[in-house]
Amino acid sequence: MQSTTPLDIRLMNATAALLYTLAALGFVWMTVSWAARWPLFSIRAIRIEGDVTRSSETTIRANATPKLSGNFFSIDLERTRQAFQSVPWVRRATVMRVWPNRLLVRLEEHRAAAYWGENRLVNTYGEVFEANLGDVEDDRLPTLSGPDGSSRQVLEMVAPVQTAVRRMGAGIERLTLSDRGSWKVALDNGAELELGRGEAGEVLARLDRFVTSWPQVTERYPGPLEYADLRHHNGYAVRIEGITTGIPGGAKPGARPGSPAGANRN
Repeated sequence: MQSTTPLDIRLMNATAALLYTLAALGFVWMTVSWAARWPLFSIRAIRIEGDVTRSSETTIRANATPKLSGNFFSIDLERTRQAFQSVPWVRRATVMRVWPNRLLVRLEEHRAAAYWGENRLVNTYGEVFEANLGDVEDDRLPTLSGPDGSSRQVLEMVAPVQTAVRRMGAGIERLTLSDRGSWKVALDNGAELELGRGEAGEVLARLDRFVTSWPQVTERYPGPLEYADLRHHNGYAVRIEGITTGIPGGAKPGARPGSPAGANRN
């Protein structure tokens, strides 16, 4: 059976229902807004968790909390995360609300793997960050450098290069990747090695050949190594204290690359 209610009455009823709904929503919004401003929901405590050893909790709070604003409902969690992440040595921060008036902040600290350039550090993820260099306790960290965005690539070369040069009784002082993609390593015994360009495997293969043949060179020239150029296709050139010589592939130590001549004394 079709409704016999006049159209204008149905429209009035629908309008009234809509108005009631809007009024109810407005009341809920006003109630929530009032409750949100209630002192009960002001942030009363911030709990900090995580393995943070470089900065005290007092220092972390002093750096981050002045940048926070709002209560439990209105505080911007992203801005809060950024505030804690701006604290020196903090790599990552996650922030959660804890009902009714607390925050839980979990922090992850940078783990320094090397120095980057003169005044920055690179962490174990290959990320460059800034912090007080005086806070670094490990004085054996190497110094790395390279083009912007190359920090992870350079860091990944440290371990295999370190393994190779330890066979010579040395360690890495500085590892550099030039803008043109050429590698160079300065050792902690004062020697410098030009490793040249190429994929990591190629560079490391040249270094391995050099390190493997080095004992033969030292048998004839026992002085300290000052410099080695591994960029030659058929060998390498070295400068030992007081002596300059080239070692072709497969030739006896002491011959210059492409020549049967012996070592040249400076």
